Amino acid sequence: MTDHALPETSSRVSRIIKAPREAVYRACLDPDALVAWRAPDNMIGRMFAFDARVGGRYRMSLTYRNADHRLAGKTSEDTDAFEGRFLELVPNEKIVEVVTFETPDPTFAGEMAITTSLADADGGTRITMLFEGLPAGISPDDNREGAEQALRKLAALLES
Repeated sequence: MTDHALPETSSRVSRIIKAPREAVYRACLDPDALVAWRAPDNMIGRMFAFDARVGGRYRMSLTYRNADHRLAGKTSEDTDAFEGRFLELVPNEKIVEVVTFETPDPTFAGEMAITTSLADADGGTRITMLFEGLPAGISPDDNREGAEQALRKLAALLES
């Protein structure tokens, strides 16, 4: 589900995952799970540091699997590296984090907020990810597409 009424610097995706909120919340704060599901289909994730607490930080990269990708990486030709920091953690309900890309390109600079909300839904949990303050170099459509791919991976991880 997408919300096209958001400003062009925001995007939102949502999906029902057939798993309890507790399991979805854990997968959002487990570094191994994040590496498995948060990378879009054409990328591989890698976690370098992870501290899941309010004020805690993490550092992660997403690297394209092959050289014929259509988008350039933000940090290098084939990689997006970023640091995140947790602003709010409400167990089984909400995670608010701010992400800063490691980049020399000013079109990808700045902070992007990600609010992940969890709610009971028929047969499982509705997870909604709201991305606010997308850098100018990131198209909301590309961001939505990558987030939808990530949520499909999260569903596959938790529903298997």
